[in-house]
Amino acid sequence: MKNGKSGISAETYRRTAEIIRIGNRAVREAQEENHRLGLPNIYSRNGQIVYEMPDGAIIVKDAAEKDKK
Repeated sequence: MKNGKSGISAETYRRTAEIIRIGNRAVREAQEENHRLGLPNIYSRNGQIVYEMPDGAIIVKDAAEKDKK
């Protein structure tokens, strides 16, 4: 049975949602483990490197800074 708006079946939608849920849980657990080990979580957002420190501090570095060195 196809979903009228998206054209994907209900089963495909259900499986996709389950895979996303599993992936989100794995990422959250890895982030928590990093903090327990005293390691920052590092992201790239809008061309900037963002460090989320275990104490909650956020450090933003411009990715272009690395290229200048």
